[in-house]
Amino acid sequence: MTPEDIAARLGEPFGSFPQVLADWAAVQPGKVALRDEQGEVTWGELDDRIERIAARMLETGLERGQSVAILGTSTIPYALVFLAAVRAGGVAAPLTTSASAEQLAGMAADSGARHLFIDRAKLTELGDGFMPDLERIVLDEDLDGWMAPAGTRAAPFDPAESDPFNIIYSSGTTGIPKGIVHSHLMRWRQFTGTAQAFRSTGQDVISLASTPLYSNTTMIAFLPPLLAGGTVRIMGKFDTKRWLAHAQADRTNVTMLVPVQYQRLMDEPSFDDFDLSGLVAKYCTSAPFSAELKREVLRRMPGSLVEIYSMTEGGVVCLLQAHEFPDKLHTVGRPAPGSELKVLDDEDRPVPPGTPGNLIGRSGTMMSGYKNQPGKTREGYWTDPESGETWQRMGDIGRIDEDGFVELVGRAKDMIISGGFNIYPSDLEAVLETDPRVAEAAVVGMDSRKWGETPVGFVRLIPGTPEAAVQSILTETNGKLGKTQRLAALLTIDEMPRSHIGKLLKTDLRERAAAELTID
Repeated sequence: MTPEDIAARLGEPFGSFPQVLADWAAVQPGKVALRDEQGEVTWGELDDRIERIAARMLETGLERGQSVAILGTSTIPYALVFLAAVRAGGVAAPLTTSASAEQLAGMAADSGARHLFIDRAKLTELGDGFMPDLERIVLDEDLDGWMAPAGTRAAPFDPAESDPFNIIYSSGTTGIPKGIVHSHLMRWRQFTGTAQAFRSTGQDVISLASTPLYSNTTMIAFLPPLLAGGTVRIMGKFDTKRWLAHAQADRTNVTMLVPVQYQRLMDEPSFDDFDLSGLVAKYCTSAPFSAELKREVLRRMPGSLVEIYSMTEGGVVCLLQAHEFPDKLHTVGRPAPGSELKVLDDEDRPVPPGTPGNLIGRSGTMMSGYKNQPGKTREGYWTDPESGETWQRMGDIGRIDEDGFVELVGRAKDMIISGGFNIYPSDLEAVLETDPRVAEAAVVGMDSRKWGETPVGFVRLIPGTPEAAVQSILTETNGKLGKTQRLAALLTIDEMPRSHIGKLLKTDLRERAAAELTID
């Protein structure tokens, strides 16, 4: 088998992701596959360790379609476990490190995992009593000794199209966060085309993945480069100077960054001291990407810039080749081939061209559903009454211009995106309202140079509660929230602004927050 043979298989309608990795290992065993701050592994070592970890997972009871929970900072061991779970016929279930202990326990239980791979720092933070019923393997201490002996191969696994590949958990503070299930077919469709595009440049793919491996955003810098037989550097924590140093030293040619990371790079005083001439393709997703920032990135960073608009759940995929359409930087591009988009009013009726409305989309990359939550799955869909086709509600308000480009004008449900992570105000409001001193709460997003957006809360206090209590309420509330969800500020209000039909006017709250606060 040759590299060309493997690359040709990426054009097939469906195939085995684990088998493609094994084939690359066979033809290029000495090439570097993964790098992190501690070292690197070759493709031959990658294959050996994936097989040994997968074999041990099966020996210790992993069943086909069962989740494997992973929790900690992104490293080579973390990546190996993710890939081994898929190789064994299990489901990679990376958990959000910023979530609270209660949230994490809920996610692990919801996933149905019997194994928890966790790094020492996170286990120390959560305590040795965290999830004692699971088989816990400390990634940076136990993994090498835990995996099966050298040379062991796991039992064959031939994935079916509907087999689950991974679960990505959404944010949430009340109840169990939604687990978004992706199938092998979805991931194959989603990433083989990207891998082919990477290879079409004629260069070896060298990727820099600087967002966490528990985030769906990171997958484009992780999975397609491996499908293309490339090399992936995994960063545990983003730092502008380290990112620049890695990109220069590795001659990185592919990367994915969220808008906040692009902003921090543009703000880095030493940015122009680094040689980034290796860059061929840069991607961005997960949060609003201003036209001004896109323009600056295009001017100062080499290579193409592609913005991706979609959801972890799937639906429409829009692409903006920013380097090709400098007059469309205020948009998120046009639906990609195979994607469809509709704009509906609040009664689910199509709106005239150019009119803002609720976006719905469909494509070949739709989630299988929310784990254990069929009701929530149905809520997220819209069924065409004429054709019976299923579409995903995108949660955004937008319009389509005369050239077919999509402009976002607002977000349904006022979701906040901070540092590339989704924050749902209703979750934070529910936590605030558990405080006995709070009669009513509302949370809005404010612009933040550091995070893109950050949540700010308003509370109407129970009569007789002193104004000075607001600081205590803020501190106690933030102690119950995940790190990415914490409120930047909390303001008191005598009466929540409402419309004549009783709808909370969050626009008014945002204006008041902007007038009273300065957020970095």
